[in-house]
Amino acid sequence: MPEEIALLESRGCKAEDWSTVETSHPESLKYIRNVRFSGHVRFGRFSAAFILPGGLKKHSGLRDATLHNVTVGDDTLVENVTDYIANYDIGHDSYIENVDLIFAEGNCRFGNGVEVSVLNETGGREVKIYDRLSAQVAYVLAMYRHRPALIARLSSLIDRYAEENSSSRGYIGNHVTIRNTRLVDGVRIGDGAQVSGTSRLRNGSVNSNMTAPVSIGHGVIADDFIICSGSSVEDNSTLTRCFVGQCCHLGHGYSASDSLFFSNCQGENGEACAIFAGPFTVTHHKSTLLIAGMFSFMNAGSGSNQSNHMYKLGPIHQGILERGAKTASDSYILWPSRVGAFSLVMGRHVTHSDTANLPFSYLIEQQNTTYLVPGVNLRSVGTVRDAQKWPKRDARKDPDRLDSINYNLLSPYTIQKMFKGVKLLENLQYSSGELSDIYSYHSTKIRNSSLRNGIKYYQTAITKFLGNSIIKRLENLPAGASDAQIREALKPTTEKGLGPWVDLSGLIAPKLLIDELLDRMEAGIETLEAFSDAFRQLHAAYYEYEWTWAYDKFAEFFGYPLQEITAAQVTDIVRRWEEAVIGLDRDLYEDARKEFNLASMTGFGADGSKTEKAQDFSEVRGDFESNAFVTAVLDHIRAKQALGDELIERLTRA
Repeated sequence: MPEEIALLESRGCKAEDWSTVETSHPESLKYIRNVRFSGHVRFGRFSAAFILPGGLKKHSGLRDATLHNVTVGDDTLVENVTDYIANYDIGHDSYIENVDLIFAEGNCRFGNGVEVSVLNETGGREVKIYDRLSAQVAYVLAMYRHRPALIARLSSLIDRYAEENSSSRGYIGNHVTIRNTRLVDGVRIGDGAQVSGTSRLRNGSVNSNMTAPVSIGHGVIADDFIICSGSSVEDNSTLTRCFVGQCCHLGHGYSASDSLFFSNCQGENGEACAIFAGPFTVTHHKSTLLIAGMFSFMNAGSGSNQSNHMYKLGPIHQGILERGAKTASDSYILWPSRVGAFSLVMGRHVTHSDTANLPFSYLIEQQNTTYLVPGVNLRSVGTVRDAQKWPKRDARKDPDRLDSINYNLLSPYTIQKMFKGVKLLENLQYSSGELSDIYSYHSTKIRNSSLRNGIKYYQTAITKFLGNSIIKRLENLPAGASDAQIREALKPTTEKGLGPWVDLSGLIAPKLLIDELLDRMEAGIETLEAFSDAFRQLHAAYYEYEWTWAYDKFAEFFGYPLQEITAAQVTDIVRRWEEAVIGLDRDLYEDARKEFNLASMTGFGADGSKTEKAQDFSEVRGDFESNAFVTAVLDHIRAKQALGDELIERLTRA
């Protein structure tokens, strides 16, 4: 209408062609000022106001901006655009202020299909990222290169997904805030996202939603990326060709290139290059470099470093720290190496060791030699504390969880390694002699006492796991049950679960079932989502498969095949289980006590007497006997003993 055009022109607005500017709410024109329109522009009503921190009120509308081929939803504010916004659809109730340039050009894929060169910087294990990439799908893409048909099939499906989700128009969702940001180039931003003070976002997706919004903060530069729901990238962090999974946090200048971060990872201050960071990979320190490695449930100490370049054929080497492994301050590993699950690495290691079949160990460097202490981490307070904290720290609020995560410390995956570890250590003892001071294994040294203790620790943990399994299976067994009833209660509900198990970056499952799934993918699973759903189904059935595996191991370990088990034999197993559980808990109790000894009080009561030192320590750290972890250990001893005694009483009741 001519009067509407006149009103806009009187308010400093211009258009190449007013016929391409549309609104169905002419009453909102009074909230538009100094806007230049070109191409096709459409905007809604502006009836609401934003209340900013500090109480400042700003009404929705369009002010001081250039818009080219843009749609703006109801009650959105676009203000102070230094350059322009082009080819974007903006949702309702969003706040865009003090930005330089937002545009999309050509056919944008928004980060989908970007190749991330994980583990090997020179290529060969590239993972094509997409919006719904899970840790399990990424693991297959990176680690199953011995199945080229499978990789080609997955790659083509990702390319198809990227093309189907491509567009010549960018998208900014509902309830989004973008403030003081310089450049947004070909980025799709989901509902509820907060983008504040960001330097550059280019070719990416911010997969935010109102349940689990994404935050991107000051000075962030991100190119060729995908950031999933609930995550935050803050404080001058830099990402290049990266996937950031759900509820991750990267901040304090963290720098990452060609890296994948899955659920609940944290990276601050340091640097990552070509890493596969499975769930709960954590690094906080400025001097820490993670490079060309695969990690999960991992905590990197300050100054942790690895090398993937031996100055021969380039940075081609890679390494694996299996789930739960840690590195101490100033640790160093020369790839290629593989560290067993829940192990601790201390010192500098340059001998390419492989301790995959000796989990829960210490790797300690002394005079350029790697000494291995098998199984000792089973009695560490830190290991148990980690296992307890991970499920509590799963911050994912999005009901649509991409990664399947199994938190179990003891599982067929780790117990199978302990079975191998016992045989391995016994064979070393036999071949080198029981009186040898030092044993050699895969470029490591094992002292005699460490070897003998390692066998004991592994046998104790196996007893604990199998005992846990049978007690759980018999929890509803009636008192005085016959041997036949016991055997019936113990029968597995499925034949699936036998054979070796694998850890696909958080998902623990039988290898045979994983191979069958990959065969089905090669044969023609039609969608990526169906593939991811199959992993979730395996995860949901974990305890069924676990029992099938455990059922098969009783004869090997206890000498009692469950097909022929008697009440007296179950009683024997439960008593041995009680001894194992209580023994490990007592070890944990004594390990915790070390945190309350005199040496730990150094620095307390700095200017006082010994009594004042103890008092200061008590005020800060509390009393040993009332410590929450210590009381939990004592409660656990009592509860497990009562549980075992109750089952024995039921089995022996006439």
